Amino acid sequence: MVLDLLLIGLVVTLFPLPIMAFVLVVSAPRGVRRGLAFILAWLACLVTVMAIVLFLTGGEPPPPRSPPSIAALVATLIIGVSLIVYSERRRRRRRTATTPGSCEMEKSDASGTSLSSRMDDATGWSAAALAVLLQPWGMVGAAAATVVQADLSHATSYLALAAFCLLATSSLLAMELHMVFAPEKAQLALTNLRAWLERHKDPAIVVTCLVLGLWLVGRSLYQLTG
Repeated sequence: MVLDLLLIGLVVTLFPLPIMAFVLVVSAPRGVRRGLAFILAWLACLVTVMAIVLFLTGGEPPPPRSPPSIAALVATLIIGVSLIVYSERRRRRRRTATTPGSCEMEKSDASGTSLSSRMDDATGWSAAALAVLLQPWGMVGAAAATVVQADLSHATSYLALAAFCLLATSSLLAMELHMVFAPEKAQLALTNLRAWLERHKDPAIVVTCLVLGLWLVGRSLYQLTG
């Protein structure tokens, strides 16, 4: 369970779409406060999902081969397959997309500019809502299916859950702290990061979804057939 949660948390924190949105939030006027609202809402989603799962299991893992255990593995398998399919569809869409400088690229740039201008007038509540909307729920669902195996009678489970939440939020926390302690350098770094992500977000999405999807499918099939 520990390795699975750490891998899922790593993929969540590296997923480009929330990072791009957070860059816009924290770079806007009063961005530090809005960034904090974004992070708190993000963490609240993770903690709430984990708490619901633990409430349903009572903090005890179901017996192997029991219906709840099999259901969690099947859910993990479905999520893994879905991530692989999404990765392949994203790859094909990128492959068949128009060449750089085309109308599609111009639409993407216009959309980014429009979102950036809306962030200037955003409130803390809207930043929090954005965090909820952009949460990679498929990956969080995979984490929830993994948490079914958590045994709260052991300190290791508490550490694994805390490490997952912290790791899944680490990229956002790093940007927020950088903005707090070195705002001028942070603005430049975040601008460069946003430009890089706009050019490379599709390959990054394809790779992260494919890697996690393959891992989830392999692990669930091994445990279902083992």
